[in-house]
Amino acid sequence: MFKDTLREVVEGTEGGIAGVLMDYEGFAVDHWSRDEAEIDIQTVGMELSVVLKDVRRASEQLDTGGMKEFVFHTDKLTGVVRTITNEYVVALAMTPQGNHGKGRFLLRIAAPKLLAELA
Repeated sequence: MFKDTLREVVEGTEGGIAGVLMDYEGFAVDHWSRDEAEIDIQTVGMELSVVLKDVRRASEQLDTGGMKEFVFHTDKLTGVVRTITNEYVVALAMTPQGNHGKGRFLLRIAAPKLLAELA
């Protein structure tokens, strides 16, 4: 159900490795990874949920509004996370050389589709 949308985002992004739809606790609703993916996107999502909750709490305390998007870069991985609802986010993992702009765009386009499937 969600897997097709996640696959479209990953395959449509140069350097895309994996995608996951998850809640803020880090529990994956669904995920999709390329066969050659060397990361476990579910584990990445669980670890990332700690950071996402902190960012969300900080934005609330600073009264800056809700978190819409979160991006991180490491030596081996770049991640883009987009908020779908107060409970769910979608994340894309890609190579650091990947097309981050395209990934962000495809996540923005995928969010309403995923929201409709969640309903």
